[in-house]
Order: sequence, then C-alpha cells, then structure tokens
Amino acid sequence: MAKSTAPFSRFEWIIAWRYLRARRAEGGVSVMTWISLVGITLAVAALIITLAVRTGFREEFVDTILGANAHVTVYSRLHIDENGQPSRAITEYDAWAERIAQVPGVTRAAPLIKGQVMANKAAQNTGVQIFGIRLADLLSLPRIADPEASLGILDNFGQGIAIGSGVARELGVSVGDKVKIISPNGVKTAFGTTPRVNAYEVVYIFTAGRWDIDQTRVYMPFDEAQRFFNKEGTADEIEVMVSEPEQLNRIIGPIMQAAGDNAAVWTWRDSAGAFLRALDMEDNVMFVILSVLVLIASMNIISGLVMLVKNKGRDIGILRTMGLTEGSVLRVFFLVGASTGLVGTAAGVVLGVLFAVYIDPIFALVDYLAGGGVWDPSVRGIYQLPAKVELADVGSAVALSLTLSFIVTIFPARRAARMNPVEALRYE
Repeated sequence: MAKSTAPFSRFEWIIAWRYLRARRAEGGVSVMTWISLVGITLAVAALIITLAVRTGFREEFVDTILGANAHVTVYSRLHIDENGQPSRAITEYDAWAERIAQVPGVTRAAPLIKGQVMANKAAQNTGVQIFGIRLADLLSLPRIADPEASLGILDNFGQGIAIGSGVARELGVSVGDKVKIISPNGVKTAFGTTPRVNAYEVVYIFTAGRWDIDQTRVYMPFDEAQRFFNKEGTADEIEVMVSEPEQLNRIIGPIMQAAGDNAAVWTWRDSAGAFLRALDMEDNVMFVILSVLVLIASMNIISGLVMLVKNKGRDIGILRTMGLTEGSVLRVFFLVGASTGLVGTAAGVVLGVLFAVYIDPIFALVDYLAGGGVWDPSVRGIYQLPAKVELADVGSAVALSLTLSFIVTIFPARRAARMNPVEALRYE
C-alpha cells in the first residue's frame, strides 16, 4: 500500500519544475505555458493600471474641487428686503461668518460676492464669474494661493484682480495689463439701466489645475465687488471650509444652527455628487470586466495542463506504480499551474505599477503619436491623466488573480491524480 508523503515535498517540486520546462517537441506544453503566463501578466497589469487611474482621477478631481471651492456654502433663504423686493442678500454677513467659524471642524468662513460679467481686452471678450473676496480669505484657498503655476504676487490683490490662466489666455493679457469688467446691471438712470464698465489691473494669474475654474474665474477685492455690483452692506453667501470635507454629514447641522433660522446650505457633494456616484459605478463595472479578463487568461492554464496530463500519461502511470499517491500527483500538477499563475501575477504587478508610475511620459507619447488632442480638459475637467497606486488596489488584483489561477488548476490536476495507472500503461 502506498504511503502518504508530506504535502509539497521536495520531489514534487522537482517533478513540477521538470514539467514546466517541457520542450516543444514533447507536445507544445511550453508554448501553452508561455501563453498562459503572458495572458495573466497583461490581465493583471491592465487591472492594476485601471485601478490606479481610477484612484488618481477621483483624488485629483476631488482635490481640485476642494482646493478652490467652498466645502459648504451658506445662503440666506428668500426674504423681502427693506425695499419690498424678494432677496437672498445677507446683511449680517460678518456676524454669520464669525459664528460659523466657531463651529468645531470649520477652518474658515468668508463672505463672498458673486456675479456673472463680461471681461474685455481690446477686441477679445469672454464671460467670467466674479468672486468678491477678502485677501486673507483668498490666501487660505490652496489651489489659488499655492497653485500649479502662477504669475504675479497675490499680496497686491488689493490693487487689482486675480484671474485664471484660461481667462488670461482668452483675453491675451498678462500681469500688469488692464482688463475691462462689464456688467449689464449697472447704474439706473432716467433712460434705464446702463452697463457698468470698470477697468482693473491684473496683479495675479493662477492655474488651479481645473479647467472650468481657470477658464472662467476672476477674484476681485470684496469691497470693490460690493460697489461694482451695487451690493454695499451685503454679501451673497458665506464660503465655509472644513477640516474633513469627506465627512460633512456630522457638521452640517451645527453650521446651520450657527448661521440661524434663515440659513440654507449647499455642499460640494451636492454639486459634484452625481458625477462622483457615476464615477464609482463606472469603476465597479470596469473592475468586473477586467476580472473577467483575468479569468479568461487563467483559463489558459487549464488548456496547458490538460495537454500536459495527456502527454505525460505514461509518466503518471509509472510514478503511480512506483508508489506515488493520488495526492502527490495532484500536488505536482497543481504546482505546475499555480506556478504559472504566480509568476504571471508577479510580472503583471511589476508591469502595472511601472506603467502607473510613468503614465505621464507614456501618455505624452500616445498623445504625440495621435497628433494631440487625446485628452480634452474641457470635457475631463483636469489637464492630465493622473494615476495613483494604492496598496489595497494592488492587493485586490493579486488576490483575484491568484485565487482564479489556483481554482482553475485544481480540475486538470484532479484528473491527473485519478488516472488509472493500468490504463495509462496499457498501450505503452
């Protein structure tokens, strides 16, 4: 009676290694092994690259939102002003901001003036959004005070305006040039309302890293914005920044209580939440699709092992008659298939991580070969394709690949183990 041996003994590894190095003349097993190896490598690399791009894109998208926009915007509910007109203007804006700033978790609360106007320089015109803000509050915006690129000095903000690089490009202006700001809601006269036109010196040009911000945003001193839009003594909203913008639910209530009964709020998740939810759904679908690719690549292991079992039937019969147990035969062929999956997974991890790390030059090459225009920031919102490798993403890709490789290996390995040695040697 055959004696059982310790699982994965040295001789089992030796036999498995011998079969892995089988020559093409012995049935083409080596070719099938290479096909399985390359397939798993590419599938795992594609999965890691997709997960890295997904993580990087979401992080960059959210960072550009949080770095130049309010995490929470506090408005006034619609009310009737002293002139009997419906209004949302905040008259006690400094008191509101002071109370909101005292809420635990709030890092800044600043009154803002907002308005849609036309910017003009010579024959060039473009629509822009004015943000009337104080210098101290502007300096606390990371993507504006410390942008990807800038021209001029933000400390001179009180002497002019700060504009996005897209606005500067559309108008063809630089630091020191003057830009006309034109508002259709200007001075009321006996002949009607005449547009208000003021010229301001450009003292600062920023690139926040988000296309729609750089293309439309202009910052103006708060007091000057009040005068320009005929909003003396009022503010349109309170811009609130918090320490943990991803955890807003617990702080919304205290902010509303601090602002008062007439306050209403709008968060960054309200404005970008639909896009982020769609992005998450797309990420899940892509993960499932690429998981199927990993499964298909792993199925090649079955083809290779089936051919190997068929070609090595005589060897299996001899080994069984020499005393090799069914368990040992199963482990030998399991090691053959699992080794292919393990090496392919490791190679896929290296390839995927390297691609994600060097995605900028790779993408630049692709853009060059395609003649440019592969990445449209006006559609994507950001200027480049980001990628960030997370240990959890790599771990999920590795776990998926190894699990599938090990599972598909078991079936042909069991077939080899249950082969009758008498039948295997009958025609030899």
